[in-house]
Amino acid sequence: MAKSLPQISFDFSDEEKELPPLEEPVTKPEEIINSSENKKHSEVISKRGRLSLKEIERTADFIQIPKDEILFQKQYYSIGQVAIWFHCNQSLIRYWETEFDILEPRKNRKGDRFFRPVDVKNLVLIHDLLRRRKLTIEGAKDYLKKSKKVSEKFAMIQSLEKVKSFLNELKASL
Repeated sequence: MAKSLPQISFDFSDEEKELPPLEEPVTKPEEIINSSENKKHSEVISKRGRLSLKEIERTADFIQIPKDEILFQKQYYSIGQVAIWFHCNQSLIRYWETEFDILEPRKNRKGDRFFRPVDVKNLVLIHDLLRRRKLTIEGAKDYLKKSKKVSEKFAMIQSLEKVKSFLNELKASL
């Protein structure tokens, strides 16, 4: 009558498991939502509770926003689509909406939020301040209030990062 129990083992190593590298952004927003890469990265999101700081840091650079030409083709995006792009929960985006005045998604009679492309761009800025630069919510609010031309500075930083990644790829191919 004695049943043999399966052996359970835990891995407590300090090695960080890296997410697989993302491919070039997919051309259509619908394809981004259904892509297998997002399903792999959404496994990090799917567990309950808060993410650890290490997990947040690892996924901070993995947002997949479509290029501007594609982003501005549609007038509105649902909160579900936006959450998938940012690899975070919808509740986090709703929280950021309450904290930051620059986010003003449209709501229908039912209360569903629909984000305009401008709101998505503002979310990218907020995500950069909170996740990559690791500012607190209050620090990000102060930064947005005090800094003039924040969006221009952010666009410049993004273009410099693209040049840096291109140069790193060129260096690796030599």
